[in-house]
Amino acid sequence: MDAGCRWDGAYPYCFTGAEARVLGGRFWRFSVAASAARHGGDSGADDISVAAGPSVDPDEVARFAAMAEAWWDPTGKFAPLHRFNPVRIGFIRDRVAARLGRDPLQPRPLAGARLPDLGCGGGLLAEPMARLGAEVTGIDAAARNIEIARLHAAQSGVGIDYRHATVESLAEAGERFDVVLNMEVVEHVADLAAFLGACAGVLAENGVMFVATLNRTAKAFALAVVGAEYVLRWLPRGTHDWRKFVKPSELAASLRPHGLGIAELSGVSYNPLADSWRVGRDLDVNYIAVVERC
Repeated sequence: MDAGCRWDGAYPYCFTGAEARVLGGRFWRFSVAASAARHGGDSGADDISVAAGPSVDPDEVARFAAMAEAWWDPTGKFAPLHRFNPVRIGFIRDRVAARLGRDPLQPRPLAGARLPDLGCGGGLLAEPMARLGAEVTGIDAAARNIEIARLHAAQSGVGIDYRHATVESLAEAGERFDVVLNMEVVEHVADLAAFLGACAGVLAENGVMFVATLNRTAKAFALAVVGAEYVLRWLPRGTHDWRKFVKPSELAASLRPHGLGIAELSGVSYNPLADSWRVGRDLDVNYIAVVERC
């Protein structure tokens, strides 16, 4: 096992060796600047340019771009996502491997699968997918996020095609993918129908899309907004707008005009006693939909 790789059960989640040892965000802020110097550029710290698209909400993009340097700090602003990530990775890996007729625990079980990570941020999901063998394209509407993701991938020795782009631009270019990752994005877009239409446009005929989001329930408001942002302060205040959370029925209705349907629906719940996440039947807060063509 690589020195910088942690395994939660069978779920790989990898860091560089130095990141595995560091506490707090100081190393990452230093490593971004140092890596930029080695590559002859700057860290992108002042770059908040936003890719245009009908589904892009500039305020949402700017909010996440402002936190870009914290993406790979496991104790920072994205700490909840770091804890949540092994569950996402395992869920995707197991189902894609099954479609490919492979053992999910074999080395590189996703080899040969073309996969875009939409709204990839700093690459927390893109990098593990690449380590599992997928040919990954990471896109984000925030240029600063893409710069951070590129620098981290270079440090980690992971090959990923990162682009400052939108899913609409991929669809217009006629690109098609076997697997589409649409994880924790739909609750941040400006136009859900336009966004899902573009997602359908990049999905291959026999492809599969994973959509993870938050349900618009009172429980989700209490836990994901009040609890996570104001009480526990896991996330900066204003990270989520409860009014933009998406009910499973609304997601299904928005997918249907594009010839897509939900093949599987699973909840993801947090256990505060074990400080861990697990997949189950509770859809009240977080859920993941497996989407296929009807």
